[in-house]
Amino acid sequence: MGVGKSTVGELLAQRLGASYRDTDADIIAAAGKEISDIFLDEGETHFRELERAAVRAALAEHTGVLSLGGGAILDASTRELLGGLPVAYLSMEVAEAVRRTGLNVARPLLAVVNPRQQWKQLMEERRHLYTEVARAVVATDGRTPDEVADAVLDALELGKA
Repeated sequence: MGVGKSTVGELLAQRLGASYRDTDADIIAAAGKEISDIFLDEGETHFRELERAAVRAALAEHTGVLSLGGGAILDASTRELLGGLPVAYLSMEVAEAVRRTGLNVARPLLAVVNPRQQWKQLMEERRHLYTEVARAVVATDGRTPDEVADAVLDALELGKA
């Protein structure tokens, strides 16, 4: 959350001459409402079902750069589908998350009394799943989106002749 995956994804697509797609945007378009409203109205389980379907469809239909929501990796079938693909995990420390997002309540999983602690707990629970499927881990702390995009291209050895 707040790592800049959409911004970096768009930059990567431009640099690679590819199209860009974001599964969070797909979910919003399909549901006709924001993700925070889906969480509020139908709950996280329903959102995860929509997310699983969106990821499956995007991986089947899209050949360019794809950004997944931070919790998509929780689903074992999604992790299996990502196996062998050039996946980059954009990492970020909690101090950077605070600086970038303020860890405000606009993010449904952080609408708690202590969003910093919740963010840290989510990352501790998910980090091993991210690294399980990622071919490259790219730290985003203190980097501009352009610097992160360059690091992803280098780490995945993409766009090289």
